[in-house]
Amino acid sequence: MKRRRYWFPKPYADFVARLRVPGGILLAVAFLWLATPSLQSLAWGMPVALAGLLLRGWAAGHLAKNTSLATGGPYAYLRNPLYAGTLLTALGLAAASRRVELAVLVGLVFGLVYLPVIELEEQHLRNLFPEYAAYAERVPLLWPRRPAVRPQARFSWRLYLRNQEYQALGGFLLAAAVLLWKTPA
Repeated sequence: MKRRRYWFPKPYADFVARLRVPGGILLAVAFLWLATPSLQSLAWGMPVALAGLLLRGWAAGHLAKNTSLATGGPYAYLRNPLYAGTLLTALGLAAASRRVELAVLVGLVFGLVYLPVIELEEQHLRNLFPEYAAYAERVPLLWPRRPAVRPQARFSWRLYLRNQEYQALGGFLLAAAVLLWKTPA
């Protein structure tokens, strides 16, 4: 079996895994402070953010964590639809806020925190599910590709709720409310 090389040393990835929540709080504070939305920026950014939120929700309804390998729904198109959805939502909100600084901050947090976390999760999945290596060979990490076979998995509201994806919906609604509040009349 070919040994997989990783981008980040494991001690770094372990350390930054603990920075996900503080990184999210930092982004939220920067968003609240810096956002200067306009009606036009909302019209461009909010549909992108909503698309990311929908991708996250679709993924959460197919994910039975540590029980079975998710390969249906959005997992047939990319291995990390939750993270891709998070990135899309954050970039959409940054565009809606009309601040390049927020887009740069989103990129930095994603690159320095989320990519190492993705790598840790991939290592965990390789150990947990022997079929993960073959799955990873055919399905791209973050950029979707059409699968050779149409996925048959069904969305589950039970999984959506168990994965507490409603929290992302709440965060999105709060961010949308802040943007609307900060938009000049």
